[in-house]
Amino acid sequence: MRVKLLIATVDIVYAKLISDNISEHHKNTIDVSICSALEGLKETLSKRKYNVALIDMEMMEHIDTCSIHLPMLLWSENDDADALPSDFERINKHQRISTIVSTILERYSRVSESRHGLESEQTGITAVWSPAGGVGKTTVALAYALSNASDGKEVFYLNLENFSSVPGFLNESGKSISSVFEMLENNDGNVRMLIQGISCCDAGITYLCGPDNFDDMCILSTENIQELITVCSEMTDELVVDLSCIYDIRARKAFDIAKKIIIVTDSSAAAEIKLAQFLSQNNVYESIKEKVVFVFNKGAEIKPYKGAAVSFPYIQSNDAIDIYKRLSEDGWVESQNDL
Repeated sequence: MRVKLLIATVDIVYAKLISDNISEHHKNTIDVSICSALEGLKETLSKRKYNVALIDMEMMEHIDTCSIHLPMLLWSENDDADALPSDFERINKHQRISTIVSTILERYSRVSESRHGLESEQTGITAVWSPAGGVGKTTVALAYALSNASDGKEVFYLNLENFSSVPGFLNESGKSISSVFEMLENNDGNVRMLIQGISCCDAGITYLCGPDNFDDMCILSTENIQELITVCSEMTDELVVDLSCIYDIRARKAFDIAKKIIIVTDSSAAAEIKLAQFLSQNNVYESIKEKVVFVFNKGAEIKPYKGAAVSFPYIQSNDAIDIYKRLSEDGWVESQNDL
């Protein structure tokens, strides 16, 4: 679904600037039209409906907005605040175009219907998990994501850790994923549209910033997890889901949906013991083993587990970003252990 956006302003230079930017960077999300004359605007609205319209003061007070799902007043600090209509949402015209687009999508997501189906058969959904903390799970997840992005794929990284690692690896300048959790819990609004509006991009990886607090993550039900993964998978070629190092409802649901499961370990005694327990004591492994790829990180020796395996060297660096980027440089090479 593309949002039908109308920009109605007498400032044609400004309207064209926004329109050109949207057409270049958001053409798969927004279908934009321009109207710079009042009579032309009235005629346009009599013939066509719009999801969102940005309308300046000179036009807003003379038109009927019934054919616009979300009319928004396009204003600036130079406008008379007392004369601004109070019953319309407002958007400041003098800000970054990316911020305007994000605001449009976020606000429209709250008044539009949620539309999504089953995840695309073409989308790769990869869950990344470890039974032990500190083995470099998020580093591996991002190295895998970046490797796919380097191959020309659209990649979405979804962090579902109880305590998010996103701030240590990616730029957290966007809005929190907490608003997505809230919409999922209330089952109210268009989740996909909201995610499109607040998602960020770094090094070719699309992602959402971490939650405002730990409790926000705790509200998610199994159904919420399934919907979140499904919606994100529809937006990309490869979805990478980074899970906490516990085996809970999030992990179980992600394992069910995923087409590949990356299990990360290293040579530490704790990691080896916990992985051995998972493989031998948890009957879940039997149901997922055909999808599992083991990653032996930090120079760990590849152990004879049946299935695909990847070995990563130990990189001495205090820069987490540098580590995952260096690990991704040679691509993702899986070897098969046929025992």
